[in-house]
Amino acid sequence: MSADGEHHIDGEIAIAPRPDAARASLFGEFELTGPTGIPIMLANRRARALLAILSLEPDRPMAREKVTKLLWPGRFEAQARASLRQCLLELGKSLEPIGCPVLIITRERVGLLAATMQTDLGDLERALASGHYEAAIKILSTIGSKPLLDQLSFGDALGEWLVERRDQIARRIQASVKHALAELDKDGDQKMRSRLLDVWTARDPSAWRIAVADTVSGKTRIGVLPFQALGSLESADYFADGIVDELITTLGQIPQLLVTGRTSSFHFRNTDLPLTGIADALRVSHLIEGSIQRQGDTVRINVRLIDGATGFESWAHRYDGTIDNIFLLQESVAQAVAHALGSALNLEMHAPLVRDLTQSKAAYDLYLQGRALSARLFGDGVLEIAIKLLEDAVSLDPQFAEAWVALAEAHQLVAVYTPCTDRSAASARMAECARNAIAIAPDLGYAHSLLGVHRWTKNDIVGALDLAYKGYHLEPNNPAVAMRLGSFLLYCGRTAEAMKYIEAAIDQDPVDGRKFNLRSVGNLNLGNIDAAREAGQRMVDLGFPAMWLAVATAAAGEHELAMTQYQQTRLLLNKVIFPPAGSEPMSPDVMDAYWQFAAKGVCSGKEDDRAAYCQLLDMLHATLLDPADATIVLPAIFMGYADMVFKAVSHHITPANTLCLSSLWADVEPIRRIRQHPEFIPFAQRIGMTAAWDKYGWPDLLPLPNNRLDNPATLPVETN
Repeated sequence: MSADGEHHIDGEIAIAPRPDAARASLFGEFELTGPTGIPIMLANRRARALLAILSLEPDRPMAREKVTKLLWPGRFEAQARASLRQCLLELGKSLEPIGCPVLIITRERVGLLAATMQTDLGDLERALASGHYEAAIKILSTIGSKPLLDQLSFGDALGEWLVERRDQIARRIQASVKHALAELDKDGDQKMRSRLLDVWTARDPSAWRIAVADTVSGKTRIGVLPFQALGSLESADYFADGIVDELITTLGQIPQLLVTGRTSSFHFRNTDLPLTGIADALRVSHLIEGSIQRQGDTVRINVRLIDGATGFESWAHRYDGTIDNIFLLQESVAQAVAHALGSALNLEMHAPLVRDLTQSKAAYDLYLQGRALSARLFGDGVLEIAIKLLEDAVSLDPQFAEAWVALAEAHQLVAVYTPCTDRSAASARMAECARNAIAIAPDLGYAHSLLGVHRWTKNDIVGALDLAYKGYHLEPNNPAVAMRLGSFLLYCGRTAEAMKYIEAAIDQDPVDGRKFNLRSVGNLNLGNIDAAREAGQRMVDLGFPAMWLAVATAAAGEHELAMTQYQQTRLLLNKVIFPPAGSEPMSPDVMDAYWQFAAKGVCSGKEDDRAAYCQLLDMLHATLLDPADATIVLPAIFMGYADMVFKAVSHHITPANTLCLSSLWADVEPIRRIRQHPEFIPFAQRIGMTAAWDKYGWPDLLPLPNNRLDNPATLPVETN
C-alpha cells in the first residue's frame, strides 16, 4: 500500500482506508463505520449532521458561527454556542472507538483530520485525478443517483447551504470526469471511456453534453423521433414510421452528423419524458420531431427542429406533396433540416439525397407495412404477416432492393426468435433475399451482413467475417452493421477487437437492449465482471432478458442473487417465452419450476445442481425436434458442459444458436472447462472456426493448440 492509502493491484487501484481510519458514506443517507468496519451509531441528530457536514471537506475547518447558524437557526448566539459545545462533547465520546483523534477544535473553528476520515466522495475524486478509472467506475456505480447527504434537514439555512455545496461538488466532479474522458479519448481507450460515460450519465443524465463536445469525431449528434400520424387511416402509423426511417437514413449521409439509430429513436414513442429528457437519454444535441397527415395520395409533413438542451423549437416548416413524388418530398424535408441544423450550429452541411426506392406506389406501401410489423418482433404471427407483405412488395417490383433487405431481415428474425421448425430453410431464404438485394444495389452494407449470418450456418466462418467487414466498409454509420461485425468477432473469441464495433454501435444506438447484451458478454469474456453486470442490468432496465447478468453475478460469487436474476429472465422477454420447436407450451407452474431448476444448475455454484441440469439437457437433446436448439446450447456453455456443446453445435449451427458461441470465451468457472477440453480444437476445426483464426487472428484467451488435426473433414459429424 502506498503512502496515500491506496492499494495498487495489477496497474489498477483499489482505494482503501488507512487501518486506523473511519469511513463515511456521503452519498445517500450519511453513514459512519469504524476502522474495523463496525457501524458507529450517532444518537444525537445534530452531532450526526455536524460530522456529515465536516466530512465533505476534511482538513477544512468551519467557523463555529457558521455551524451554529446552520444547525441551530433562530437561537440566540450564546445559546447556540453552548449547544455546539455540548454537541462536540457527545460527538467526541461517540468517536472514541476509532482509537485516535478525529476532531479539530479551536476557539473559532471545528473540523476533521483528513488522515483519520475516508469518504466515498474523496475516493472518487482521488481515483479520477490519478487516472484509476476502473476504481472511479466502481464508485460511481455504487453511488448511482444518490444525492450528497440525503435526508439531512434542520431548516432553510442548512437546506440552502447543502444545495450550494452539492452544486459546487457536482461541478468539481464533472470537470474531473470531463478531463478523464478527454485523456481516454487521447489514449484511444474507447471501451473504458464508454463505460465511464455510461455510469456518469446514469448519475447525471444531462452530463453527456460536455463529453460530446470532446469527442474526436467532431460530429453533431441528432435524434429523429417517431412522427405523429394524423388522420383516421389505418395506414397512418406505418406510413409515418417509413418517412422517419428514410429521414434517419438520409441524414446519416451527412458527414458532420451522427444520427441516432432507429431502435433507440423509436423507443420513445408515446413516452412521458420531456424532450430534454429524451435528448439526454439519446445523448443528442438536437431532436427532430413532426407529424404526417395522409389523405388518399396527398401527404402533408410538418417537421420541427428542437434544441435538446432547452426543449425549445428552433425551426419549423410544413411540406405538401403526393405519394407520386414522396421521395422528392422526403428529400426536401431532409435538405431543409440539414440547412436548419447548419444555421443553428454555424456549419456548412452538404445537401443529402434521398434514395428513390421504387416507382411502384403499391410496392412502397406494402414495404412500409412489412417493415413496421418486423420492428414489432414479438406477437402471434406478426413476422409471418410481415413476410407476406414484403413478398408482395418485391413481387410488384423485383428491383426494389430495400424491400429485399427487409425481407431478408424478417426471415432472419423468424429463424432466431420464433419456434421455427426449419431454421435452415429460413436461413436459406434470408440468404436468397440478401443476394437479390446485393445484385440490385451492391452498396447496401446490411445485406452483406445478413448474408454473413447464413455463411455461419454453413460453417463458412471466414466467409461470414469477410461479408461482415465488407458490410461495415459500405455502411460504417449503420449501428446494425457495426453490431453484426462485433458479434461475429465475439463468436470467434476475438473479444478485444469485437468491443470496438460493439461500443460504436451503442454510441449511435444507446437505448437498444440487444447491444448491451453484447457489451455484457464481451466484458465477461475479458474478465471485467463489474462492467458485465452494469451492461446486463442496463439491458434489463430496457426491458430485455439478460441471462448474462445472472452469469456475471454468479461469477462475482453472489450465487443467490444470480439465481433470482436468472429466473426473472423469463419475465422480461416481452412477456412471451417461445417454446422450442415441436414442444408443447409449459403451464405457468411448470415453467416456474423449470426456470428454478435451470437457475440452480447455471448459477448456484453447486456441482450437484449443475449435474442435474446437464442430465436434463441430455434428455432435451434426445427428444427436441432441433437438438441444436439454443435452449440446449446456451446453458450447456454456461455450465461448462463441453460434450453437449460439441455434440449440439457440430450437429448444426443456426441463426438462433450462433449468439451462444459468444459465451464460449468467458474466463470464469465452469465455462472455461470447454476451452480446456482436449476436444475443443478439433471441434473448432470441425465448425470452421480455426480457419477464421488463421485469417483474422487467434482468440484472446486461447493458448496455441497441440492437438490440431490436419484434416478436420475426416472427423465424424452427427446427423439426423
